[in-house]
Amino acid sequence: MYYSSGNYDAFVRPEKPAGVDKKSAYLVGAGLASLAAAAFMIRDGQMKGERIHILEGWKRPGGACDGFNDPKMGYVIRGGTKEIEYKHQCMWDLYHSIPSLEIEDASVLDEFDRVNKHDPTKGLVRATVNRGEDAHTEMKFALNDKGALELLKLFMTPDEELYDKKIDEVFTDEIFLSNFWLFWRTMFAFENWHSALEMKLYLQRFLHGVGGMPDLSSLTFFKYNIYDSMILPLVKYLEKQNVDFQYNVKVSNVVFDIDSGNKVAKKIICTRNGKEETIDLTENDLVFVTNGSNVDNSTFGDDTHAAGIDRTQGISWQLWKKIAAQDPSFGRPEKFCSDTNATNWESATITTLDGRIPKYIQKICKRDPFSGKGATGGIITVKDSKWLLSYTVNRQPRFKDQPKDQIVFWLYSLFTDVPGDYIKKSMTDCTGTEIVEEFLYHMGVPETEIHDMAATGAHCIPSMMPYVTAFFMPRTKGDRPDVIPEGCVNFAFLGQFAESKQRDTVFTLEYSIRTAMEAVYTLLNVDRAVPEVFHSVYDIRILLDGTSKILDGRKPIEVMLPTLMGAVGAIKEKLEKNVDKNVVGQLLKKYNNI
Repeated sequence: MYYSSGNYDAFVRPEKPAGVDKKSAYLVGAGLASLAAAAFMIRDGQMKGERIHILEGWKRPGGACDGFNDPKMGYVIRGGTKEIEYKHQCMWDLYHSIPSLEIEDASVLDEFDRVNKHDPTKGLVRATVNRGEDAHTEMKFALNDKGALELLKLFMTPDEELYDKKIDEVFTDEIFLSNFWLFWRTMFAFENWHSALEMKLYLQRFLHGVGGMPDLSSLTFFKYNIYDSMILPLVKYLEKQNVDFQYNVKVSNVVFDIDSGNKVAKKIICTRNGKEETIDLTENDLVFVTNGSNVDNSTFGDDTHAAGIDRTQGISWQLWKKIAAQDPSFGRPEKFCSDTNATNWESATITTLDGRIPKYIQKICKRDPFSGKGATGGIITVKDSKWLLSYTVNRQPRFKDQPKDQIVFWLYSLFTDVPGDYIKKSMTDCTGTEIVEEFLYHMGVPETEIHDMAATGAHCIPSMMPYVTAFFMPRTKGDRPDVIPEGCVNFAFLGQFAESKQRDTVFTLEYSIRTAMEAVYTLLNVDRAVPEVFHSVYDIRILLDGTSKILDGRKPIEVMLPTLMGAVGAIKEKLEKNVDKNVVGQLLKKYNNI
């Protein structure tokens, strides 16, 4: 397996790998990583679909990329609308091959492109205070010089120096009290105690989009919820290729034969319809396991019941622990699943039942939520909310079967264990109606109208996810196993808790698909390159532009050398007079660095 930074390999159809007709594949879990791996095996590995078996413990595919209309609960989206950007190299490599379910003779990528060209993302209001008033962030990061230097220091720190460090060990209030941190933590769901290493990787990975963070114009979204737009077309493609989907099959262990450094998966232990089964494997049987899950042990509430929280360890964590016990190269799952106080947050899917709540949404976001275009343009954060509540009203309908007079939107809170501002209970203990009441309070609804509007004007399904940010926990080398652990002959890890050799970031759709591509290309020996991560941190133009944007237009020299400004003034003036005479000077001027 190798990488490419050009587009040559994007058009290459690789030769059929030797021996592929003798191979079969078992994929544990039907989340995005497994579905992508199956698609790569068919498209690039040229494996027959009927030789691919997907074992899923739940009753439907998609994993964390869900969105469904439950007969009892109604519309549910646990993880909201996933944030997407145009530089997801592996994702678009896959989805240009997956047929759209909406547009004849078009791919999912074509459909996505057409939707976003007609409705580009941009928020008009990023945060509110005082019950619905614009917080007037002025779309500025508002970093002072000390905060900017802290950010620069993290950006330049080698990975090894950030192993097992928390964000609050490298940042001070110079960062934490800025708009930058408000934007950052609510957009990406980072907490102060999360991994400083992952924070740094995010800074480098998404530097090209930093200028769009204050109004979220750096993001794009699919037409519908992520399940209907991404998962369903992929599942339909795989079903057409005769891939074998097996639901309600819970895998409890993969047993290895480890001898002289080689590691061969020999058995899959699973439970089907309450009965334990063993699937015997040979070296021609490839096994792909999505280790760990951020939606394990999710609990749901309804209008009159709280979601609560289930702190036991779900099947994916139990599986990873049993695998990891067999060899150190299989990672250390306990680093990620041992502290649900640090890894949980709660979301809620709200469906409006009349026009009262949509009027308040329109008043704040300054767009008609029934227009068929994005309303909030990403999340709006209630800055003075004790829960640190954020909500997003994306293009409607979010579901294809959604009534035209209803709005389905999503909210979440980072602080789930503190009493609210209106409902004096933690979000974990709140019913769906109480969550709507807290939301309406911050929207500026008169207190005399809040309860009736919440009880009769909306339907709310809370969802508590105790491991939702588990992959952000501080970590060191070896905590996450390599996609192909050393010595593995027929086995790979997939998803957010596998270690890609590229500098990509977790909690993204791209990361799941990248690990799938790396795993398939390696185990099948596919002669086609995996796209490198977008070169943001290695492009001088992006470095200069990103620096200027983070500083809200200030010149870096004003931050880096404040005490020397007088001494360098004459030199600076002379340099600026000759700036157009060399390429470096032209670049510095173009991107507002001088």
